[in-house]
Amino acid sequence: MGILEHKARARIFYKYLSKVYDEVNAFIWTEEMRTEAIELLDIDSEDSVLDVGCGTGFATEGLFEHTERIHGLDQSTHQLEQAKQKFGAQGSVRFYRGDAERLPFADSTFDIVWSSGSIEYWPKPVEALKECRRVVKPDGRVLIVGPNYPSRTLFQKLADAIMLFYDESEADRMFQSAGFEEFEHHLMGPSHSPEIAITTVATP
Repeated sequence: MGILEHKARARIFYKYLSKVYDEVNAFIWTEEMRTEAIELLDIDSEDSVLDVGCGTGFATEGLFEHTERIHGLDQSTHQLEQAKQKFGAQGSVRFYRGDAERLPFADSTFDIVWSSGSIEYWPKPVEALKECRRVVKPDGRVLIVGPNYPSRTLFQKLADAIMLFYDESEADRMFQSAGFEEFEHHLMGPSHSPEIAITTVATP
């Protein structure tokens, strides 16, 4: 388990990173990547979407262009404060402080469950994926974006020490263990690193 695959350490990390998160994130998870991922879902304006690990609301902004029925959840109060500032305290997007491994929602609540840049911090990713599967409707979709495992040995050792990085075979194992029977992976990234992220679209 990497250093940041620990909830308390991750909260401290984001307490400071939240102030510059959007600027730093732009080099790793770009607007073009966000658009590419959103296009995989064919979102309808009536779809209800849960953004798990919404952070400062970067993905939420993109999703909001397709539907206003969005709920954002994050464990970091500092990240949520940044997100609320973007949408306004009385905006249509509802934000919650919560844990991906114990989502505070009833079964089959959402048409889409989205999570980008969050799974790498989950101490028990399979348990969190089970929760995503639980709260999505039977005909809904779950999209998860995580960091693709590096190909170079040096970067692999660094990745293993920090957080969860995984390849397609590990993604297969996690989604199958979480009870998903149908899913597909897409590698994406900015021009300087076109396979930096692994995006999985799954159906319950």
